Amino acid sequence: MCRVGVVLGPELEKYSFPGGHPFNRERYLAFQKLFGERFGAVEGVLIIKPRPATREELSLYHDPVYIDFVGRASRWGRGYLDYGDTPAFPGVFEAAAYTVGSTLEAFDMILSGRVEHAFNPLGGLHHARRGSAGGFCVFNDIGVLIEAARRRGFRKILYVDIDAHHGDGVYYDYEEDPELYIVDIHEDGRYLYPGTGFASEKGRGQAEGTKLNIPLPPYSGDEEALEKWGEATAWLETLTPELIILQCGADGLSGDPLTHLRYSTRLHREISGWLHGFSHRVCEARMIALGGGGYNIENVASAWCAVIATLLDWSY
Repeated sequence: MCRVGVVLGPELEKYSFPGGHPFNRERYLAFQKLFGERFGAVEGVLIIKPRPATREELSLYHDPVYIDFVGRASRWGRGYLDYGDTPAFPGVFEAAAYTVGSTLEAFDMILSGRVEHAFNPLGGLHHARRGSAGGFCVFNDIGVLIEAARRRGFRKILYVDIDAHHGDGVYYDYEEDPELYIVDIHEDGRYLYPGTGFASEKGRGQAEGTKLNIPLPPYSGDEEALEKWGEATAWLETLTPELIILQCGADGLSGDPLTHLRYSTRLHREISGWLHGFSHRVCEARMIALGGGGYNIENVASAWCAVIATLLDWSY
């Protein structure tokens, strides 16, 4: 068995918005280059070939009407899929389907025993809702993964999100789900899109108390975030999830053009390292990491490679 599977392939370059949009293929290419330098000849790493999600798989989470809308927009190749952040382009449906299918393929590789953990750099599209796009996210691969896992018998799932933006798509679509546990550390929504994720939002109904939203003031760094993470781990130690999903967006690192946080890769190393150890203790190592946001390409490459290193038990 390989320790870590990493999704790599030219298909991932397709999820790239035009016209100088911050979510473009340069992010992936920078990661691919640094990954090759650091891990290209390393034993224990398996390259996973991307694949597109089927319509049936997309329908596990997304409304059929919305799937059809994206298909039409993809053929037209113009306009927006939301209110202005997520433009359509020719082939956007296929590009977005590859992000979802690649996350599902990574999950299947874990279940088959070929890898312990997996990483999809283009995954983690946490703003898309069941019936709408949002914040550069066309389809929500996390939501599809959760639904696919549930159909494979996984009930208790832990979702940790360290992207600078609140994962509103995941939170609100599972706000009343008592078996989806969430820890979401992000910049305070009063200062950053999507304007949600307040500490008072802890789940609703039977799910009250199963979610932790941890908003941080602008310009917070590693120390502030890790102090809050330390408090969260006390709660996490009471849980017994069967699967761990980490959205490890790099847009909280200092120098990102869209956010105000000032992390270093230390945050990614420490949180992914803690979750890595936790996964071996509680859920037979079943942990999948997803790239998420990040718009300074050097930050993206270094943060994601730091996560892979921790999954390999490297000092980095």
